[in-house]
Amino acid sequence: MKNRTPEEGLTALTDDAERNRLLAEMAEQSTDMISRHTPEDWRFIYVSPAVTHLLGYTVEEIVGISAYDLYHPDDVEDFRLRAPTVNYDRGLYTHTYRFRCKDGHYTWLESTSRTIRDPETNGIREILVVSRDASHRIKADKANRRLARVLESTQDLVIFANLDFTVSHLNEAARTALELEHTDYSASPLSWFVTEKGLALLMDEGFPAARQTGSWRGELAMRSLNAVRIPVMLELLAHRSLHGDIEYFSLVAHDLTEKKAAEEQLKQYQADIDHASRLVTMGELASSLAHELNQPLAAMVNYLRGIERRFAHKPTLSWSDVELPISRSIRTALRAGEIIHRMMDFTRKQEPVITSLNLTELIREMVDFCESMAERNNVRMAFEPPSDLPAVRGDKIQLEQVLLNLIVNAIEASASSEDEDVATVQIRVEPCGSSQLRVEVEDQGQGISDADMSRLFDRFFSTKDTGLGMGLAISRSLVENLGGELWAENIPAGGARFSFTLNITD
Repeated sequence: MKNRTPEEGLTALTDDAERNRLLAEMAEQSTDMISRHTPEDWRFIYVSPAVTHLLGYTVEEIVGISAYDLYHPDDVEDFRLRAPTVNYDRGLYTHTYRFRCKDGHYTWLESTSRTIRDPETNGIREILVVSRDASHRIKADKANRRLARVLESTQDLVIFANLDFTVSHLNEAARTALELEHTDYSASPLSWFVTEKGLALLMDEGFPAARQTGSWRGELAMRSLNAVRIPVMLELLAHRSLHGDIEYFSLVAHDLTEKKAAEEQLKQYQADIDHASRLVTMGELASSLAHELNQPLAAMVNYLRGIERRFAHKPTLSWSDVELPISRSIRTALRAGEIIHRMMDFTRKQEPVITSLNLTELIREMVDFCESMAERNNVRMAFEPPSDLPAVRGDKIQLEQVLLNLIVNAIEASASSEDEDVATVQIRVEPCGSSQLRVEVEDQGQGISDADMSRLFDRFFSTKDTGLGMGLAISRSLVENLGGELWAENIPAGGARFSFTLNITD
């Protein structure tokens, strides 16, 4: 090695001094805490001013204190034994631990330390440590671990998808539901796990909305590896980087299989109850219906017996002789047939069919249907609708059920003996706003007590001794399913009024 000249030696010393000065200045200005420690008990020999920001101590307060005295009790032994939390790499030790601040609380630090050895004896002279605040990273790591545990334990199906719509990860619930426990699904297209209709909905609405607003929510169907259909409520989220670019998508799907099955069961139960209610209502009208049918049947018998008496001994007949009684018999038979057909329609169990209906005609049919019952109860029915009423949306059988329930109740509430004045059941139809019609059925009964009013539409509550308490509850349900309302109120002059609204056909 070439010996230095005095000038070169002086230059080298000057360079070393400048470098040391710069290093000292960097240490003084650094936001990381730089410290020197004794090798035996790790006492602070030197510490940079950053100690005040990180731990709250002044430089003078912490110099001379052993680092062991400031470690969290659970971390001291780990450090002594160089536990897994301490990493060694090319002479540098990296350690993450909790350190006590001046105010007594603990903060997370990450320190990288290096031993400084005596060049002659190779003994450790001191230890140089650079420490930085690791609280945010530790909290983030803990939060990520918690989220990972939640992700794997949730019963919702969670799918992470890349920007090219391939799957990167599924949680346990998704792997089980989609039957992928023993299948390598990585890089599989999302289309494998969504029905064709569901994929079209995602591509047309879901992903564009997620890109624009960050999320989208909708109901669709997924499918397992064996093509089992899974109805889900799905939330699609777009995850962005710090620069605002979308990095990936997540799909969180709540399995609706049990909910759909329960809804279908409830729908079937409701249909059964509705059907039973119609049968009960028809039972209440049985005597009136018998009278309705008895009249045309008796008339037919009279017509035919008249023909028998008149023409029993005549050897020949002309059509003009029998045309009138036979024509009357035919019309009377048709009338009886219409009554029976209406009964069969009303009591038949069938799915609702929503159509455009002429409300005036429907009410007139129900008024005619209940006329015999009204006569037997000394009740008159009045219905004078305004002209040119618009059509309404509804199912014919369901609206007949609502009207029949309300009219029968009104007749029974208004019933009087033959010695009393005839009571009136008034039926009205009038516009309600610009999009609905309101139907009112008024009786001249005793009205509804305050106690009964609050429970009037409850299932199995009835003011009749022999009532099942289903008619009004089902009627309200049917009206609400059509987008209307059904309510009751007392009339100041006496009696009660039941009103319901129906949507006008667009």
